[in-house]
Amino acid sequence: MARIAEARPPAAPVSKGQVVRRDRILDAAAERGASAGFERVQMHDIARDAGVAIGTLYRYFPSKTHLFAAVWEAHISRFIENEWPPAGSDPVADVGERLVALGRRLLRRRRLCAAMIQASAATYAASATKEAELAESELYRVILRTLGRSAPTDEDHTIVRLLIYSWWGVLVSWVNEKTSRERAEAELRLAARLILAPYKQ
Repeated sequence: MARIAEARPPAAPVSKGQVVRRDRILDAAAERGASAGFERVQMHDIARDAGVAIGTLYRYFPSKTHLFAAVWEAHISRFIENEWPPAGSDPVADVGERLVALGRRLLRRRRLCAAMIQASAATYAASATKEAELAESELYRVILRTLGRSAPTDEDHTIVRLLIYSWWGVLVSWVNEKTSRERAEAELRLAARLILAPYKQ
């Protein structure tokens, strides 16, 4: 498993120019990860591809693990922004279909998906506030929103957390080719239907 090399938190971009540079770094990392995988990617190559100094890269991302975890978050955010429609008449089915679609999107570049999963698992394992950080994730929030839970209870939080854990497990099996696409998608729909049964209208 990837290791977190340094304890300091990543710097947050403040100016528009800093945001642009950070985005270029994320795009360069995604391209490198898609072609080489996590272990073979070098931070110096990413800095060169993004047109930034290596010090700038490390200021925003103290390690390669931080970097690819951020690429993961960016990919999920982009999917939610562009491909997660408002809830329809069956929010449970909607969540299941969106999780299937998100899996398909991530698996379009299998090596990159594996790199992002490896980095995200490492940052999650190293986090001192695991559940709190999961509850702050965009995926967590959009599922609650789709289910119509603007003021979620503790049980709502638990149910959504279990669903995300299930989605993650299926995705890991899928990306590692331990299960077929067809089976993975069927399992994701089943997980949503069973775990979200209390929200079925």
